[in-house]
Amino acid sequence: MKLVIAAFIGALFMFFGVLLGALGSHALEEKLSQDSLNSFMIAIRYTMFHGLALLVLSAVPFIPESGKEWVALAFVVGTLSFSVSILVLSTKAIHGLSVSFLGPITPIGGLLLLFGWGYLSIQLFKAI
Repeated sequence: MKLVIAAFIGALFMFFGVLLGALGSHALEEKLSQDSLNSFMIAIRYTMFHGLALLVLSAVPFIPESGKEWVALAFVVGTLSFSVSILVLSTKAIHGLSVSFLGPITPIGGLLLLFGWGYLSIQLFKAI
């Protein structure tokens, strides 16, 4: 994944994090249970953390570009898998769709995020 695309996706993650966070705080508060709203906000938090991480990653000068690209790919796919599955599952009371098949996607996304952070740690260790 090209780093400019990773930075662009990071900015989009931040944009949607703010947008969906405001939606969750204001419009969904009355429509979701507290547990569902908490899950919704966790997904937003992870989206924003990884959006910021993608932006910072793009600017780090001392990691090889190929290493950054693997981390970026893991962050993008992991965030989409993790956060989107939680967002859809947590809003089931609103959309009423049968989305239980997404349950196993969430931990796969989490594992991809862990891979990204682990690989980034290795790349940084090599730069020391």
